[in-house]
Amino acid sequence: MVNASIYPALLIGVGGIVSLFLLLYVVPRFGRIYEERGSALPLFSRLLLTWGSAVDKHAPVVLSVFGGLILLGIYALRLANVRTAIGDALWRLPALGERLRMYQLARFYRTIGMLLRGGTPLVSALDMGGELLHPLLRERLARASQAIREGRGVAQSLEANGLTTPVALRMLNVGEKSGNMGEMLEQIAAFHDEEMARWVDWFTRLFEPILMAIIGLVIGAIVILMYMPIFELAGNLQ
Repeated sequence: MVNASIYPALLIGVGGIVSLFLLLYVVPRFGRIYEERGSALPLFSRLLLTWGSAVDKHAPVVLSVFGGLILLGIYALRLANVRTAIGDALWRLPALGERLRMYQLARFYRTIGMLLRGGTPLVSALDMGGELLHPLLRERLARASQAIREGRGVAQSLEANGLTTPVALRMLNVGEKSGNMGEMLEQIAAFHDEEMARWVDWFTRLFEPILMAIIGLVIGAIVILMYMPIFELAGNLQ
């Protein structure tokens, strides 16, 4: 996921730098030219050039505000409460929340499988592996562990508390009946890792062109609004 996010992050960074360069350097100079010309401008061009004029007259203030917002964002992201709130918001998104759940379950299954193959009792392995889960899933795991202590089946207990997927449930049943639960849990984790890799690849292939189109539209709109009065002047001369 980190590797897949590098290219979109570069696109956003470069697009943001170009947009700021246009808004903070190019637009103010066009504003002075059109202000000296004194002719009527289209509405959106006037708004853009008003911004350029404000930047030109109060550049230190504008730059300070931008810098302050960036520092404030970095500081906010370092706060545990903010990161928790962002994580909870991501979990509520239907498609992304399900993928995050699958990722955590795959990591959980692999850890439990390794512990079981190392000789750790099942309930103890579940308690240790629960630290890897989101607090919401951790609460469900506590209920599932209690059910397993009471003698219920592993697959049944995990399914009742929303800690399985359809594929994982079938493989857990097989592992429980064959007595080879550790190896089966690791196979479940490997299967879901492959599913996550395919989803990330599909998402990046779709997201990158959309992101490039959005950045192009933003930069293109700024350029067109700057040059629109020139186009109108050329049309009047003809």
